[in-house]
Amino acid sequence: QVQLVESGGGLVQAGGSLRLSCAASGSLLSINVMGWYRQAPGKRRELVATITSDGSTNYADSVKGRFTISRTNAKNAMYLQMNSLKPEDTAVYVCTYGGVRVYWGQGTQVTVSS
Repeated sequence: QVQLVESGGGLVQAGGSLRLSCAASGSLLSINVMGWYRQAPGKRRELVATITSDGSTNYADSVKGRFTISRTNAKNAMYLQMNSLKPEDTAVYVCTYGGVRVYWGQGTQVTVSS
């Protein structure tokens, strides 16, 4: 089992920044993929960004150039730096950990006001 705890969500004005964190614990593997998904009310869940254990990253087109995903393997932690936030970024952001199977966190709310 893997446990994921997100933090760092909140309310911010358009154009502002937030940094999300995800702490992983439990039966972690050295080779894995961590990521962030988001789901806004009435919309489908969408991939935001992923990062492999060797640091390879992937971003949704909607966040490229504004969001940066990173991780600290020694601390089993992952981060999402979100800059130039837009109202359409408002969603619950969920951390994921993929090894043998995919684990999901509980999510953290991000609200961007116009």
